[in-house]
Amino acid sequence: MTMKTTHLLATAATVLALAAGGMALAQSRPNTSNQPIGYGADTGELTNTSVSLRGRAEITQGQARLRANAIEGARDASGGLTTIEASGDVYYVTPTETIRGDRAIYTVSNATVVVTGDVILRQGQNVLTGSRLSYNVDTGQARIEGGGQGGRVRGVFYPEGSN
Repeated sequence: MTMKTTHLLATAATVLALAAGGMALAQSRPNTSNQPIGYGADTGELTNTSVSLRGRAEITQGQARLRANAIEGARDASGGLTTIEASGDVYYVTPTETIRGDRAIYTVSNATVVVTGDVILRQGQNVLTGSRLSYNVDTGQARIEGGGQGGRVRGVFYPEGSN
């Protein structure tokens, strides 16, 4: 990898990480955006219209982490990031929750991540499963749709103070 390619990848990953890190800002720590951004992947590529991290792709900022087999970012004409798409063993983790699925698409304009496949949302001991989860990262509101046997949403919720 040349020095120019390394610099472009670092810049692209920083932009991608800022958007991904923003997913947790409203929920966990408002000052996360001031923290260093880390990224890693086996390979990376930047074009005029996209950013690509492949092979054990991971973006971290503060205590938020997005991990997948591949992470792709689409850029608009001005170079701004419009969407982030993670695929293959997707995990989005904050200090209070973990979302797992087969694929996730984060849309920057409406701060919404949609996770599909075998979706599992965990908050502490509470677990919710389905086939499609829409999660607004600014408000923390989530909507899950059924999947699996009979197309049902399933969950286990523990009352506060129970073990």
